[in-house]
Amino acid sequence: MPFWSKLLGEFEKMDSIIQQQPGIRPSELAKEIGVSSSTIIRRLPSLEDAGFLYSEDKRGGLWPFGRKK
Repeated sequence: MPFWSKLLGEFEKMDSIIQQQPGIRPSELAKEIGVSSSTIIRRLPSLEDAGFLYSEDKRGGLWPFGRKK
């Protein structure tokens, strides 16, 4: 079992917010979920390992992978 599997519910919640608010910054996402910004930053690599793929714009906003420019 992958180490991140216990966080799958949290990852799905984060993904849902990013899908609904493309371009959201990690600090804004942290406020939405009620965790610290550092928690979001630490979880981003694990999100990728879990199959949730995002791109990051120049200001740090998170976008569902394959966004149109």
